[in-house]
Amino acid sequence: MTSVRQPAVAGAFYPGDAKELDATVRSYLAQAGEPTGPAPKAVIAPHAGYIYSGQVAASAYARLKPARQSIRRVVLLGPCHRLPVRGLALSGADAFLTPLGEVPVDREAGGAILDLPQVEVFDDSHAKEHSLEVQLPFLQVVLEGFTLVPLIVGQTRGAKVAEVIERLWGGPETLIVISSDLSHYLDYDSARRLDGVTCRAIENLDPAGIGQDQACGRVPVWGMLMSAKRRGLKVDTLDVCNSGDTAGTRERVVGYGSWIFLEADDDASERDGEEAFAKETRRLLADHGPTLLRLAAASIEHGLAFGKPRTVNAAEYPADIGRRAACFVTLKRDGKLRGCIGSTEPHRSLVVDVAENAFSSAFKDRRFKPLTKRELQGLALSISVLGDSQPMAFTDEADLLAQLRPGVDGLIIEDQGHRALFLPSVWELLPEPGKFMANLKAKAGMAANHWSGGFKAWRFAAEEFSTDDLAGGETVWGQRR
Repeated sequence: MTSVRQPAVAGAFYPGDAKELDATVRSYLAQAGEPTGPAPKAVIAPHAGYIYSGQVAASAYARLKPARQSIRRVVLLGPCHRLPVRGLALSGADAFLTPLGEVPVDREAGGAILDLPQVEVFDDSHAKEHSLEVQLPFLQVVLEGFTLVPLIVGQTRGAKVAEVIERLWGGPETLIVISSDLSHYLDYDSARRLDGVTCRAIENLDPAGIGQDQACGRVPVWGMLMSAKRRGLKVDTLDVCNSGDTAGTRERVVGYGSWIFLEADDDASERDGEEAFAKETRRLLADHGPTLLRLAAASIEHGLAFGKPRTVNAAEYPADIGRRAACFVTLKRDGKLRGCIGSTEPHRSLVVDVAENAFSSAFKDRRFKPLTKRELQGLALSISVLGDSQPMAFTDEADLLAQLRPGVDGLIIEDQGHRALFLPSVWELLPEPGKFMANLKAKAGMAANHWSGGFKAWRFAAEEFSTDDLAGGETVWGQRR
């Protein structure tokens, strides 16, 4: 039998009559005007009664008109108001009903996230919840037809929500909608000030800037901001007001806002970013590569003597290499790998990262025994400075392999708790994408033919400086900065 989630707030938060509801939504959309520019990948919209926040919501939904035929799936996340939820609650219904008709639930997409520990089917949380329901009539009027992934977000971390969003990200066929109001029950002026702070945090993709009293949907907003920052999305603020501006008094108001998240022109922006990174990092390594290599060597020697990496004070080094950056340190003997460990994201100064990773490559790479003093002579060092990792969108493994650029892309893969990275230099040994991927899977502990719907990949650029680049036969051993 088909299970349909019945409307809970029709006739209360919005008109219960189909004709009246359709006319009301179309009136709000008409007042929002015709959209300019591309359709957004994601929106944040309020979920109060339409007389209070309908026009604010319409300002976001009107921007979807250019994509009315291409958007076929909506991932809808909102906070719980009725029943407490731990993690994210997925509906087990086959469809959600409003006076405008049924919206089918995307069971396949829901199944793709049920292996995540923070996700469970919990229909009771959906039965009376309004935060998702009030968004549906706008979507039904604007879009030609779509399936729904309905998620109530309760007590969890923003990173856990971001993980779900990433799993469901898809391509242009997928829209992400975050349902949230802003501050609650402050006086008009106080609400305006606090909602302004929240607006700036959203514009800056800063989850830490949104506290408990600033948005009822703060947790799904946190997750969206994390994903947007990771993927380089641009945020546009469309409208911020409160119930004192629409249909209420100004003594105790509720704040509302609408935002859209736009994907960049991926090809152009990626090329520009890679070129800028390559130019700047090559300059940095030309100026400071020998210093970094000597620091790596000194940290390894310190490890041989004292069993720990050399302590580094970043303030003692030039600002270019005292700033945060991520690097890998690779050791080779006779052209064969002898150790390679590094950081995938910048989390400390480059000089500290070099010292720590050099020590780890020599003594903590589990593929090799700890380095001995006898092996120093003839040991080759290289330092690879990494650019930001960019998530890749693909439909299957063949699509992923077709997108790889041999000799250019470093690659990170992750699935089912397994994760591994290859630097771009690995292409020299494995120039064919299929073999490159198979060996990277093996490094991650996956079978060569492993694939699942949750498979993730990120590519990154890297620039390398090695002992071969030192001038005049210079060596690094026994030297200090």
